[in-house]
Amino acid sequence: MRTFDEIYEISAERKGGHDALEALVGELPKSADELAAISDDRWLAAMTKCVFQAGFNWKVVESMWPGFEAAFEGFDIGHCLMLNDEDFERLVSDTRIVRYGAKIKAVQQNAAFITSMADQGGVGKVIGDWPSEDYIELLQLLKKSAARMGGTTGQYCLRFQGKDSFLLSQSVVGRLTAEGVIDKAPGSQKAMRQVQDAFNIWKEQSGRSLTEISRVLAMSV
Repeated sequence: MRTFDEIYEISAERKGGHDALEALVGELPKSADELAAISDDRWLAAMTKCVFQAGFNWKVVESMWPGFEAAFEGFDIGHCLMLNDEDFERLVSDTRIVRYGAKIKAVQQNAAFITSMADQGGVGKVIGDWPSEDYIELLQLLKKSAARMGGTTGQYCLRFQGKDSFLLSQSVVGRLTAEGVIDKAPGSQKAMRQVQDAFNIWKEQSGRSLTEISRVLAMSV
């Protein structure tokens, strides 16, 4: 497995130099306090957007997003938690949103997940305080306890919200495979642990966040 500096040089050469690469690496992840300050309705909105974008045209969901906000009352947690059969019947016919029954139901299920985090200080605090060195366990929590948040759906949600994270995109998986960390897209906890261990090594070598490392890896392929 190459060092982070060696992979960084590969990416820099591909992207036109160090300055160009740094510009592409972009913003740092949010702090724990910044994540904790995000309101529950915005967490539910982010989860919902990622759920509906999964396997679908992202631009369509983005263009319809004002309709989603209106249909779900601004993703008010109490409102979404109390959706009843009549509400679901209405929503699956609502042309303002993507009419996908199981994903609509996931809004209520994820409102319940967010509510369950209240006694731990709220979902934003739980996610904000989660150690980067054990990021895969946070992904596992979303997969097991939230609705339709496994795979890259949970990864994208955390990245969009600003959590320090890696995204197992095709490019990142390609670099991890080239480095001998895994031999294919990780589908088991053992493989995910191998990925986490590699990121932890690169994090220690570089002093950079998972987010930065992930972006550098993506641009090396």
